[in-house]
Amino acid sequence: MKDLLIIAIGSALVNNVVLSQFLGICPFLGVSKKVETAAGMGAAVIFVITLASFVTSMIDKLLLIPLGMTYLQTIVFILVIACLVQFVEMFLKKSMPSLYQALGVYLPLITTNCAVLGVALTNATKGYSILTSTINGFAVAVGFTISIVLLAGIREKLEYNDISPALKGSPIVLVTAGLMAIAFCGFSGII
Repeated sequence: MKDLLIIAIGSALVNNVVLSQFLGICPFLGVSKKVETAAGMGAAVIFVITLASFVTSMIDKLLLIPLGMTYLQTIVFILVIACLVQFVEMFLKKSMPSLYQALGVYLPLITTNCAVLGVALTNATKGYSILTSTINGFAVAVGFTISIVLLAGIREKLEYNDISPALKGSPIVLVTAGLMAIAFCGFSGII
């Protein structure tokens, strides 16, 4: 239990997928204009990464490794992730059309979000069990959600500040993301 807690805290804060490993930058910068949209994207990513971690770990442990076909991991993992994202997209389109519209092109981009594939491959590389893989995936997704919601909150506040014209738009967002990455380095002493 202690090991699982260490993995969860390490994945969410210390080795934050966006701010430490720089994976998933596209939705991090693209969907972080409003807190509501960022939270919706975070929820979708939590669902996809957690479920993808569980399913890919099961396929890896029960099918690919016993058959000696681990060379197919990347292809199989991408197919699983694409299917899961399609399910999320259909669900949101039917039950939450406003969130579906707000996420726009970034929702299908979860399929190609390198953070989702990166978690699945990391779980396989480290030889995590199915339970550990699922917990790691959930923690990574929570870390992603924390980062994107924090950035969205900061970006909303920045709209009301007087910012130099040279820094308006993308430059101030990149500076903010960089400062957040430095701040998250402070978590490295936890574990």
